[in-house]
Amino acid sequence: MSNAMYNKMWHQTQEALNSLLDNESQKMMKPQRNQVFIFQMLATFYIKYVQIFRNLENVYDQIVHPQKRTLIRKILDGVMGRILELKNEMVELELTEFHYFDDILQDLKLIPQQLDIPIPKYFLKEKLEVIKGREKILAQLLANSGLGITEKKYPVKPIPLEEAVKLIQVAERARQGRLRAMFMKQIYLQEHRAKQARLLGERVADVGTAALCIQKVWRGFHQCKRTEREREEEMIFLGMNPPPLFNEVSAAVIQADRVTHLRDKVQVKHEEEYRDALVTIKDDLKLIEGPNIKENLQDQIRRWFIECRHLTGTFPDYPKEEEGGSAIIFSNKTRQQVIEDIIASQEEEEKNKKKKKEEKPKKGKKGKAKKETKEKNKEEGEGWKMSPSVFLHMMEEGNNVYKDLWKNKDESWNVPQGYDPELIKEDKRKELESEIRLQVDELMRQELKNLKLAVNREKELSGKTGRRKGSKKKNKKEKGKKWKVGKKDKDPTADRTIESLYKELVEEGLLIQALKVNLSDYIGEYSYLGTTLRQMSTEPMPSLLDVRQLITLYGILPLGSEAVHEKAPSVKSLLLAGPSGVGKKLLVHAICTETGANLFNLSAANIAGKYPGKNGLQMMLHVVLKVARQLQPSVVWIGDTEKTFYKKVPSAERKMEPKRLKKQLPKILKLLKPDDRILIVGTTQRPFDAELQPFCKVYQKIILVPRPDYASRYVLWKEIIQRNGGVITGALSISCLAKISDGFTQGHIVQVVKEVLTERRIRQQSHKPLTAVEFVTSLTSMSPVYQEEEESFKDWYAKTPMGKKRALALKGDNKENDEKDKGKEKEKKGKKEKKKK
Repeated sequence: MSNAMYNKMWHQTQEALNSLLDNESQKMMKPQRNQVFIFQMLATFYIKYVQIFRNLENVYDQIVHPQKRTLIRKILDGVMGRILELKNEMVELELTEFHYFDDILQDLKLIPQQLDIPIPKYFLKEKLEVIKGREKILAQLLANSGLGITEKKYPVKPIPLEEAVKLIQVAERARQGRLRAMFMKQIYLQEHRAKQARLLGERVADVGTAALCIQKVWRGFHQCKRTEREREEEMIFLGMNPPPLFNEVSAAVIQADRVTHLRDKVQVKHEEEYRDALVTIKDDLKLIEGPNIKENLQDQIRRWFIECRHLTGTFPDYPKEEEGGSAIIFSNKTRQQVIEDIIASQEEEEKNKKKKKEEKPKKGKKGKAKKETKEKNKEEGEGWKMSPSVFLHMMEEGNNVYKDLWKNKDESWNVPQGYDPELIKEDKRKELESEIRLQVDELMRQELKNLKLAVNREKELSGKTGRRKGSKKKNKKEKGKKWKVGKKDKDPTADRTIESLYKELVEEGLLIQALKVNLSDYIGEYSYLGTTLRQMSTEPMPSLLDVRQLITLYGILPLGSEAVHEKAPSVKSLLLAGPSGVGKKLLVHAICTETGANLFNLSAANIAGKYPGKNGLQMMLHVVLKVARQLQPSVVWIGDTEKTFYKKVPSAERKMEPKRLKKQLPKILKLLKPDDRILIVGTTQRPFDAELQPFCKVYQKIILVPRPDYASRYVLWKEIIQRNGGVITGALSISCLAKISDGFTQGHIVQVVKEVLTERRIRQQSHKPLTAVEFVTSLTSMSPVYQEEEESFKDWYAKTPMGKKRALALKGDNKENDEKDKGKEKEKKGKKEKKKK
């Protein structure tokens, strides 16, 4: 794909974004009352933003123009943030984490795969060297301390020579015995046939009849093969089966991969050239245009002195450096505008003095005004209104820059898409002017002092003394404040480096190596009937891909982007609850892999016996948070997190002290600021063992991870068999496997496939294809997730804050519907009675 194609793609995406921003700004103004209509509107915006996000992410990854990329990045972060805001709005409206858009997808003519939220590649691309360096250090530390991930090597016991010979002899005799039995069987069958022939008196067939017999068999066999081939061709033609060589990588795909790698190199090269140009162009401007800028600024300020003196009779006060200096007065203003401002400011001062005198006795009216506004808000609150967005302004700014700069820009001269020097000059002129202005301000302040001294010495001296006194007081206050802050924030590890703390955590086993697992490895299928089931007032179980989307929205996007994390609705902690084997740990590792985050393991079993006592616990948490902040993004994983909030600690686990973190976790959450890209993730198989209130206070978002449904099991079997070297043929009924394995989790399926597909079995596939029976036999030895267990998870979730709200909302809707139905029945009865009369 050429540069022109990506530019075209960007222009189209910007147009779509522009129309969407206009549409959203119109609809945001109108208050709505119909909940169904509100959700449809939010969902439509959400889906459209996801499409824009997908395109922008692709464009940002592939475009090589450095100045365009900075703008696209800004808009991309804005779109990401807006998606999170809309998701938050939908959660508050529907009181559930899972939403279904089947009907809207049909209206927009989109496929469910287009709802997938991509993970921006720049999360890893832009800090690849840092991540690789950190991984090397971690691997080295783990190897030195003997905590590295080692492969399981089964121990081989040495056997004495005599025993080894005996074993070989036994095996050889058994082999010979099997062969002898085969020969005896063949001899017996031959004798049996001869005996049968003699009894029936069959004659030996002549050559002609034998040939006919062979022909019949051959023709039948040949026709069967031909029919099979024709049936397969028909299925391919109908689109029911994939064409031959469908899964093989084509030459076009290989070429496309090469081009993307080349683009990455060009991107880096252009970025370096752009950074160098920023310095060189600024230096050139300083030499050529610097002196002229300085003279112009001095002349401008001197004119202002004279005009102020002429209009007001006194010289003006020069604005302080903190206020912005002379830039406040001359920010894009002509001389006449500056004069008008001086006159207006004088008039305002006089008016303010008069108002203050009038307003002093009228204190009672304020209370009334507040009451009136509250009443108005109540009246307005009857209709739902979208909460104000932080990211809309960011997107609008980016969109306006695009319209002004890039929409109609002629780039015929810039075929290789390098940096534009004219744009750099414009930006650097402004920077240079602000730098020179600081120098000019210092000179002009001195000049103004000299002028004032010459005109009126007494006033200047009194002004000086007054100011000095005030400044001294301020300094005293500031000193006091600084001392107080220093007293509060004592750092017990101030004398230690981050490297030493990092090493300590690795050696203690609190900082662990994340497995290299992508989120795409969490395989599943979409829930196609979610909306239909909700309309029938039955709550559908979420699909695996719904869970995957929530992990992207709440975990990966905020951790990956600083801009999104600071301004988006904050999610500091996340709980993954579900039966064993559904992939909770895989999701935790996937968050780390996709964002390049550090993984801290604060599970009850892992911290047992480490950093003992109260002081030790505080020290441990301090070190963990300090390293997590310095090397962010970071994920703090608490496995089997229900143990931290046990209702009653089992006697076997008392030594482990599982409840050590119970009081500390809420404090940690309070300490986390919007700048800290740290996420606390808890995983649990038995959430019902924990105290509900403190458990739900710590975890902001609770995600139920279900066992896979039929569609997900079908995809799982297919994918996992192929990944482990299996070949799927007509002999293997995957739909049968998916149906039989109802209740079994992803962990069970992976285990079964690995058991069946040994190296020997993979080699045998060419003459002995795989069958469903082979997998079923090893499934029987495992215990599935029974319906009772699933129901217990549902019941537990119904007791959580979100679950309670949802249940109450559903009850309210049902009551309203019942009342409507009763009203309709009464009307019908009334009409019937009238007709009878």
